[in-house]
Amino acid sequence: MAPTQDDLKRAAALRAVAFVSSGTVIGLGTGSTVRYLLDAVAERIASGALTGILAVPTSEDTAARCRALGIPLTTLDEHPRIALVIDGADEIGPGLDLIKGMGGALLREKLVVCAAQRFVVIADASKRVRRLGTRAPVPVEVVPFGWNVHLPFFVKLGAQPVLRCAPDRRPFVTDEGHYLVDCRFPRGIADPRALARALRGRSGIVEHGLFLGMARTAVIAGERGVRVIDR
Repeated sequence: MAPTQDDLKRAAALRAVAFVSSGTVIGLGTGSTVRYLLDAVAERIASGALTGILAVPTSEDTAARCRALGIPLTTLDEHPRIALVIDGADEIGPGLDLIKGMGGALLREKLVVCAAQRFVVIADASKRVRRLGTRAPVPVEVVPFGWNVHLPFFVKLGAQPVLRCAPDRRPFVTDEGHYLVDCRFPRGIADPRALARALRGRSGIVEHGLFLGMARTAVIAGERGVRVIDR
């Protein structure tokens, strides 16, 4: 029987936990693949295989899961430099460029990655793409005030923008109190770096889900096993 997507996510997480060393401060990402990583870290702490670990969570959801699992937490204020961050991705493109943020935590995720000496991304093989934007939209985090004034700007960039909504149909609100506009590019993104520069230069845009040149290592699980790819 072929492995399910959950099987592959679990396999990637179990391989990635080997990067975690005792006595270090680590960043823990957000999302369905990371949940398996949290379980693996907690098991190693409980068994004594990992000691002296402190974790910086990238979302309130991850923080709550860590507390429930007994993973000790800290903050970037207390540890502005951390050894390692492990997180998932929505797309993994050439050169380990990424799209992230479908879990709604892209701002904190990027801040934690910027503080880390090493960023390891974990995913199942379905997340690999030849061109960024061909499967996942680019989440763009915006301040709520006047959020819709950005829509024509996104369209001019070639995107089809949609405000992300919660199950109650109200706007999805991030942990930092912002909205997310998911920008889908029907033909993918021709120049991710040019797009990142354009988004970064506009007032009211807080952050975007393009993580370019940030991941050093990818742990990708497929039907033939788990591959570790270094940039």
